[in-house]
Amino acid sequence: MRLAILASTLILAACSGEGTVPPETMAAEAADSIYSGGPIYTADDAQAMVETVAVRDGLIVYAGDEAGLPDGLMGEDTQRVDLDGAAMYPGFTDAHVHVMGLGARERLLNLEGTSSIADLQARVAEAAEGLPEGTVLEGRGWIETHWPEERFPNRQDLDEVAPGIAVFLRRADGHALVANSLALEMAGITAESVAPEGGDILRDEDGEPTGMLIDAAMGPVGALGSNFEGEDRANVYMEGAWSAARYGWTGAHDMSVPWADVAMIEAMSEDLPVRVYISANPDAFGPLVRDGYVISENRRVIARAIKLYMDGALGSRGAALLAPYSDDAGNSGLMLSREDETLSGMVTALQEGIQLNIHAIGDRGNQLLLDWIEEAQAVVPEDQRAIVEARWRDEHTQIVDPSDIPRFAELGVIPSMQPSHAIGDLFFAPDRLGPDRLDGAYAWRSFIDSGVVIAGGSDAPVERGDPRIEFYAAVARRALDGTQNEDWRPDQAVTRDEALRMFTAWPAYASFREDELGRIVEGLRADFTVFSDDIMTIPEEDILTVEPVMTVLDGEIIWQAE
Repeated sequence: MRLAILASTLILAACSGEGTVPPETMAAEAADSIYSGGPIYTADDAQAMVETVAVRDGLIVYAGDEAGLPDGLMGEDTQRVDLDGAAMYPGFTDAHVHVMGLGARERLLNLEGTSSIADLQARVAEAAEGLPEGTVLEGRGWIETHWPEERFPNRQDLDEVAPGIAVFLRRADGHALVANSLALEMAGITAESVAPEGGDILRDEDGEPTGMLIDAAMGPVGALGSNFEGEDRANVYMEGAWSAARYGWTGAHDMSVPWADVAMIEAMSEDLPVRVYISANPDAFGPLVRDGYVISENRRVIARAIKLYMDGALGSRGAALLAPYSDDAGNSGLMLSREDETLSGMVTALQEGIQLNIHAIGDRGNQLLLDWIEEAQAVVPEDQRAIVEARWRDEHTQIVDPSDIPRFAELGVIPSMQPSHAIGDLFFAPDRLGPDRLDGAYAWRSFIDSGVVIAGGSDAPVERGDPRIEFYAAVARRALDGTQNEDWRPDQAVTRDEALRMFTAWPAYASFREDELGRIVEGLRADFTVFSDDIMTIPEEDILTVEPVMTVLDGEIIWQAE
């Protein structure tokens, strides 16, 4: 394990440009391409903007004024890329995404934007038309918080429009689903079924399952659905990666990846249009300890982290809270981790240099995560850790007791947050939490002011996965239609410079690649995102209207708008 860490460190150093590749050496040969003709933001403190960027062999060899461009860089075969007024940034990285889910979203019944139970029924009826009896129909993407019926869907709603078809539909957050009677029957879920630890089976007044299953209780029904295999699985993954690239993402921190998929993803590295940093499922503990990190030769795929779960989601009332839900007095949420097992894994991870990226949404889930990290750090002092600066991440960090916010910097924990969650959740979070707990909800400003960086992501396919929405949400803290009120805590918005770093330099740091990615600086890899207009200066509402123009990875234009 330590040899793997050392090798990774040496590779990072070789790519960093800090003392290893002198600028005069880099500029001695002609560049492969030179970018200019629009505003270019670097996300670097030394020079926030430059006029021209030159690239050779996938690395940035010059970033500065046009007048300072060395004569030797413009050769006969150098491609001059005119941005034509479009704005260029370091490659945007989605620091929390499910790439396989992005691909699968295009193949399953997509329920995004469903406006009511009646709308849900209509979509299911259309999809079920003509399907043979006994077919399993799987969908995802509904959220009930805006529906006029003001309730979760139930099995009767689905039975009514799809008789003879087994239907189950995952809520957008992935932490709940609704199944019809046939799907429940096929999964063996009855009135006598006992909900597993970390899950819940919602029931009606007669004790019968309503069809709503929460977190760990979803397993038997979920197993009825699609499990893409072999070449088809690889194709679904590639579709998800291209979906990200077309939005302008150059990097994806891929969450909850089965260890069996890692070799498949590594084998695809030459064809991947985005750089993938994998947080694998807990089944990766053994292989990572035994064999070390997985790093593809071209460094487009790295697996060195593991994803764990503390609790459920806020919308389905599974997030673990310190006090009961304001709109469900008998419910304080669900814990999905056991303290003894999680602490044991944390100790091993510190000893072996494995990064842990841990889902925590409720204030209790977040507080316990910090408590357990503090305890694990006490068990494994710095001189016994494979990596002193472990850079463990709190994935989502949505609802935090304000008194716990300073602990993130004290413990070296990185909040990994998705701004679009706030502008969706803040329509219903006041009902779930009451007014007082909103002080620590989606508290980006407070976290940055406390001295930590935020790795910004989208959590797609839970959300759309659009960097424009994420950037807008971070700086405007408004809904897409402009909605905002005092419950939304407008003072928790961030500056545009901070938002840029949330999706460039800070995800690079959160993946141990700050000397390789995330800024437009000589010696770093040439990953660029180009939008049609300047999101750093245009009015907030116009951020949503810019178009992706170009996605550049290792100096290669991977995708370009027509």
